[in-house]
Amino acid sequence: MTERPEPSAWLAGQPGLTALALLSSLIALLVFLPYLQFILFGVVLAYIMFPVQQWAERYVRSTIAALAVVMATLLLILIPLIYLFTIAVQQSFRVVNAVRNGQLDIAAVEALLETAGYSVDLVALYEANQGRIAMSLRQITSGAIDLVGSLPALAIGLTITLFVLFALLRDGEQFVAWLQSVLPIDEAVLDELRSGLDQLMWASIVGNVAVAAIQAVLLGVGLAIAGLPAVIFLTVATFVLTLLPLVGAFGIWIPAAVYLVAVGRPIAGAAMAVFGLFVTLSDTYLRPALIGRTGAFNSATIVIGIFGGLVVFGAVGLFIGPVVLGGAKLVLDCFTRAHTDSSTA
Repeated sequence: MTERPEPSAWLAGQPGLTALALLSSLIALLVFLPYLQFILFGVVLAYIMFPVQQWAERYVRSTIAALAVVMATLLLILIPLIYLFTIAVQQSFRVVNAVRNGQLDIAAVEALLETAGYSVDLVALYEANQGRIAMSLRQITSGAIDLVGSLPALAIGLTITLFVLFALLRDGEQFVAWLQSVLPIDEAVLDELRSGLDQLMWASIVGNVAVAAIQAVLLGVGLAIAGLPAVIFLTVATFVLTLLPLVGAFGIWIPAAVYLVAVGRPIAGAAMAVFGLFVTLSDTYLRPALIGRTGAFNSATIVIGIFGGLVVFGAVGLFIGPVVLGGAKLVLDCFTRAHTDSSTA
């Protein structure tokens, strides 16, 4: 096995080849950009399903195992998610129409607050901001409608996602090894980056998302039992809010409890408040149990990463955004340490 040259020799020894490598990488990136969010979604799915792939390879060849895992992912994850997403969008527009048509009984909520000692003219406040409320709700779902409206692009994107998933499941380890071999970075630094990025992916994709999914399902069941309208939409909204620190399921179950009391169901409202508090407090136990492997994230990283990731990468930015920010910090830490070591040497 030949000894790997120093990174500086890679860049300075063959300047023409280095320029050609950078140019070809840039062109490849331009090819990836139109469907970047679908490619990243495939990466996320591959990270989640890779343990299943490793288990399946004990019994069948890697290609057959990858095909089986891809089919299982399509039937058990992607199709149900698309179905739930479609229902959530439909229900969100029903909420928009209810707001725009003035069907929400704001007067009942105001009367409830007055009995508790709070005098607030919610009717006037609601009528003054009715258009803004409807516009905000419409903006939340406008991106989803634009995506659904372009069905051919969506079909192509999902096809790319499935092919990326298959390729990474079958040849993911070889791809990572190849990537490490072509990057002009010391082996020790590459190993550190790989370990750190694995912890970041675990915390963001497996840990954080699993906590949000568990709490959303729990609260969704409670909302359905209580007979709340637009349960699917509220469950999806709970999932998104639970991804954010200091927000969580509060933003859903408190209005739901108030609504139940306002429509004359105080026992159901009290039960919803107790159950919602239980769902929120479960975060204290679930998050350390699932994300305890790393302290790479803090509240600012998660919040900025989620919202910034949504803008840059689309829906998959919910998972990738925090990883990008955490990875940038990890890379900068390695760069600073390497620069300090080279200066003191």
